[in-house]
Amino acid sequence: MIPSVRLLPSAPGVYRFRDETGKVLYIGRARNLRRRVASYWSNLGDRPHLRRMVARIARVEGVWCDSDHEAAWLERNLLEHSRPRWNRIEGGAEVVGYIRLDDGSKPGLRFEHTVSGTAPHFGPYLGGLRIRQAISGLHRVLPLQYTVAGDGSAEEFGRLFGIGPGDRAALTRTAIAVLQRDPAAVEALCDELVRRRDRAAGEQRYEFAAKVQGEIEALDWICAEQKVTSLEPCDADVYGWADGVLVRFEIRGGRMCTWTQRAVGEAAGRRRVAETPEPWRDFAQRNAELAAQLPR
Repeated sequence: MIPSVRLLPSAPGVYRFRDETGKVLYIGRARNLRRRVASYWSNLGDRPHLRRMVARIARVEGVWCDSDHEAAWLERNLLEHSRPRWNRIEGGAEVVGYIRLDDGSKPGLRFEHTVSGTAPHFGPYLGGLRIRQAISGLHRVLPLQYTVAGDGSAEEFGRLFGIGPGDRAALTRTAIAVLQRDPAAVEALCDELVRRRDRAAGEQRYEFAAKVQGEIEALDWICAEQKVTSLEPCDADVYGWADGVLVRFEIRGGRMCTWTQRAVGEAAGRRRVAETPEPWRDFAQRNAELAAQLPR
């Protein structure tokens, strides 16, 4: 195993292998960068086709992400932009989707594959099942679909939940706060789901408890920090510099699609860092420091 593997963080991220000429061999993602990358030298498991590649690895590079979801998106974007020889597919296999908030005659949250119409959309997210589970969890605590006037069935269910059309505005505000990743709103909603899960388990309704647990995990996924793919088609160049290493991430059309690093003097590095948008400063600096630690 390459000694530099031990310098990778035990955190979510994306890794890249290069050969002795600097050519990129493979790009992957991990929940735990250090453990995942080390596994290439200990247990390839269902990846026996990579054994010949491992013998050619001369250098390891990594990006430390803020969440598993962010790592999944970054891997997908990088592979869609440029696929190394040892990667079998372009991008990830997860479905891309959005959550649409309807506030008309049929209020509620809906899964969408694309953004259309004028209704608010949130995302994008990876994983069709996770998106649907997250919507289920939101509706379990915030039953917007039962705040309809003039619909006998919906009104009846609304009475069972103790809600009516007058509650729609408050429920909508809370749903928006959760989908915008407001920490207090996310915590309150997940706490309520945990309470319902635990009550079901205590009553030996284990199948229902497992369903709610899946919703909690799905909400953790979609509400986690994720900046490398956005709803807005923005462009930006993101730089971090540390100990002579300049890391650059290119964002085009709202997607972080390239990642490069090279040796640069302090003056030039500081100029580039000054050009980086403020929301990206911590991300870029953290990854510049990681790049500077790893042998080049």
